[in-house]
Amino acid sequence: MLKLYPPIEARRSGFLRVSDLHEIYWEESGNPNGLPVIGIHGGPGGGSSPEMRRFFDPTVYRIILIDQRGCGKSTPHSELEENTTWTLVSDMEAVREHLGIEKWVLFGGSWGSTLALSYAVTHTERVFGLILRGIFLLTEAEIRWFYQEGASRLFPDAYDRYVAPIPESERGALLQAFHKRLTGDDRDARRKAAKAWACWEGETITIQGPTSRPKRFEEDDFADAFARIECHFFVNKGFFEKDGWLLEQATTKLKDVPGKIVHGRYDVVTPLSSAWALNKAWPLAELEIVTNAGHSSLEPGIVDKLIRATREFGRRFR
Repeated sequence: MLKLYPPIEARRSGFLRVSDLHEIYWEESGNPNGLPVIGIHGGPGGGSSPEMRRFFDPTVYRIILIDQRGCGKSTPHSELEENTTWTLVSDMEAVREHLGIEKWVLFGGSWGSTLALSYAVTHTERVFGLILRGIFLLTEAEIRWFYQEGASRLFPDAYDRYVAPIPESERGALLQAFHKRLTGDDRDARRKAAKAWACWEGETITIQGPTSRPKRFEEDDFADAFARIECHFFVNKGFFEKDGWLLEQATTKLKDVPGKIVHGRYDVVTPLSSAWALNKAWPLAELEIVTNAGHSSLEPGIVDKLIRATREFGRRFR
């Protein structure tokens, strides 16, 4: 089973002003003359991490990471204004042009798969191919499953902690109840709601469950940006024209674009049904279902399949 490449440091980095309000962080590592790839982090609001560099052979790939608006090192922190799917797509284009890249591979998981697909259906000519994990099409059914009812039946212990900041009278519409607190003026209520929202995902992302919750989901700054930006995007239905828009677009726009899809069989955050639907709609995509894996990109079976995919794309497109 393949493992992550050894840790590497960014070779260069900087900040790119993308509007009067927002400045985004970017970094580059690996081979400066290699195959360009952009790693697209999850959330939205999750920020990039050093581990994302390690899915790529640094002698083969020119590895680009960015922190999306409002999170990670980008500023202003936790900002919702001018923060939509389409401003993020525009930011990716701005980074591509800033770095002088003609075409690149897109690599993203969870919300990163959503944003990668959104970019690919609007800038198809700039994409060699996509490597995606934990497919999330941002449909109403997916949001309801994880944030209202569905995943709650598999993780009732974690779910009780998730809904704790919300009075029982408001639990029939959890997304709206969290949004009210995450965008309100009560700082304590915002902090508690953010921590509960973030830890709910942190406790369900691996097949091991709550005992394997990553530390950063408990950190106030991370939780605030993660919860506020996610909830903002989900209340606004991904800023898509209609429910199911992304899958509909992928069916027509990606017919000539190769893809690799890796998905855990027991992914509770983004159930396998979304990856299955995308695979059926996208002729050149290959789906790898990983047994004994959930949602996290760092589960051993997921790591193995993702690195096999980056190796194949490296041979194919370099």
